[in-house]
Amino acid sequence: MTHSVRESVLSPQAIAEGLTALRERSPLVQCLTNIVVANFTANALLATGASPAMVDNAAEAEPFASVADAVLVNLGTPYPVTVGAMAGALRGAASGGTPWVLDPVAAGALQWRTSIAQALLDQHAPAIIRGNASEIIAIAGQGKGGRGVESVDTVDGAVDVAAELARDRGTVVAVSGEVDHITDGDRLVRVGNGHPWLTQVTGAGCALGALMAAFTAVIPDPLVAAATATATFTVAAERAAEQSAGPGSFAVSLIDELAALSSEDLAAAVRLS
Repeated sequence: MTHSVRESVLSPQAIAEGLTALRERSPLVQCLTNIVVANFTANALLATGASPAMVDNAAEAEPFASVADAVLVNLGTPYPVTVGAMAGALRGAASGGTPWVLDPVAAGALQWRTSIAQALLDQHAPAIIRGNASEIIAIAGQGKGGRGVESVDTVDGAVDVAAELARDRGTVVAVSGEVDHITDGDRLVRVGNGHPWLTQVTGAGCALGALMAAFTAVIPDPLVAAATATATFTVAAERAAEQSAGPGSFAVSLIDELAALSSEDLAAAVRLS
């Protein structure tokens, strides 16, 4: 039986309220992320108003996840020891009722990390799965992945797969692209902000995954949390691009704009459909 997905337009005010809540509560976000992006990810969380904790060792990951406000698992540079820590973190998240986000970097393109992602999904369902179109299609078992971390599929081509994956796993799936698509298998939200330089900054997508984790700690509905994180990050990117000469200065300005972005400015600039 075909399951139709209905478009669900969030109000800009709901997005703004999410950013206000994040800054009031400053959630503690445990990040098990890749070595290339850890610093940028931590700075993006700090600038937005969250508190990062890069606790990714097997001895501490499980107990920390049980007391953290949210957990990010990013598969950018997996090692056997960190994969063990990820499994431990999910045990801690399950016992502590802590929401977690999976960012299956390069899933499908490389078999080992794809199997890791599937095992983590089987262990404990995440609040959100965030990836590009090729990663999402591969995680759903319907494609071979992209060219490394780059997508070879379109966001529009991944929407139906994302909705099916969301229903099967009981989660929200966020597909990043020129227009980000976010679905829980029933509802669909599109966020139309952003800038092409985001694709030229190492760790931009990874930082977005961390922000999604942060917002799950303060917004009960993971769909709204994912949309709020996406809106915050992409509106800040547009503002950063206005005063940048290229990707290098843009990366620095993006952190500045995440810190400077007000809830009122976010509501005025976000493009939702």
